[in-house]
Amino acid sequence: MTARTKLEGHNLQAALDQLHADVFKHNMAPYWVVDRSVKNDEDRQVMDPHKAVPYIWKYKTDIEPLLHRSAELITTETSERRSLVLVNPGLAPRRATTTNMYVSYRLNDPREIMPPHRHSPNAIRLGLTGKQNFTGVEGENITFGPGDLVLTPHDTWHNHGNRGDDNAINLSVLDLPLVEQLNSMYFEHDYTEEEEGKRVAKRMQSERFPEDYSQRVYGSGGLMPRFVSHHRGAGAASPMYVYRYDMMREVLEKFRDWDGDPHEALLVEYVDPTTGSSIFKTVTFFMQMLRPGEKTLPLKQSASLVCAPFEGSGYSIVNDKKIAWDKFDTFAVPGGMWCEHVNTSKDPAILFVASDEPTLKALGYYQKHGKLTSGEVKRLF
Repeated sequence: MTARTKLEGHNLQAALDQLHADVFKHNMAPYWVVDRSVKNDEDRQVMDPHKAVPYIWKYKTDIEPLLHRSAELITTETSERRSLVLVNPGLAPRRATTTNMYVSYRLNDPREIMPPHRHSPNAIRLGLTGKQNFTGVEGENITFGPGDLVLTPHDTWHNHGNRGDDNAINLSVLDLPLVEQLNSMYFEHDYTEEEEGKRVAKRMQSERFPEDYSQRVYGSGGLMPRFVSHHRGAGAASPMYVYRYDMMREVLEKFRDWDGDPHEALLVEYVDPTTGSSIFKTVTFFMQMLRPGEKTLPLKQSASLVCAPFEGSGYSIVNDKKIAWDKFDTFAVPGGMWCEHVNTSKDPAILFVASDEPTLKALGYYQKHGKLTSGEVKRLF
């Protein structure tokens, strides 16, 4: 006779309750089932119940008013950062937009420049409004406008601001949740430079490169200067720190009449010009054009996406949930969910897309499936 058969009814339940209490008291967790009412219950127990969900943050009605209110109340004297972080309801209170990515919106008042800092997460800024957004990265002072993409790679000293006379708003994407999960987070604010043999604290980086350095060195595709160093910052990201929207828009327009991909329409990736690989080792970025009336076929991939419409309007269907979007909104497409996009405007719709695809590929976990018009599911990667 086993120990279990000696316990029946109330006695068995009481014993199980006490067993579980003692397990948790010692900072352990059970990996077994009491009954078979839930299929594969053993496996569910080791899975995190907090999962990202499809969700949209609306710019005009929610984000923009809150940004302007924050600018009235939060000064750069009291805080070096004034940003709104998009928190996925399925991951709250964790500050994450998808499992591995963090998105925020930032407003800079006219003529304000924050002091330099650096951190372990990789980050980008995408200009939304204002023609004189400012980011200084490792001695390259970059002024950027709507649609321009600026990198602040892992471990690079940088500072943000606005050189113009009007408010400037930009969107940021960081791999911060991934870095935090890997226990590799740090921030540093004590920027110094050497002067006459001594380290001196500075509120602005000295300019070491001309303002058009990224475009001058890397702006001609297929032509690579051999007389400059391409190792910048920590050397783990693209050395091209700014990607101009007019160049990206020109590429998209060149292919406007092509068939494109049935599941992704016209998708153009930002890449490291020295290697052709993604600009960061953890996350990658795209601009995606949907021609007027275009509808993509459903696509499911293990990578999570953050989509921020930059031009036009339309809707997406994520796991049967319809998400209507407009310019400057942001919506989350968690990994493992079917997604299709529809452009409902008379003009091209342009989506800025961030993905943790490089991380999943590096670890061998990346998969991609598409539905054909027949309804058949085909493995694409």
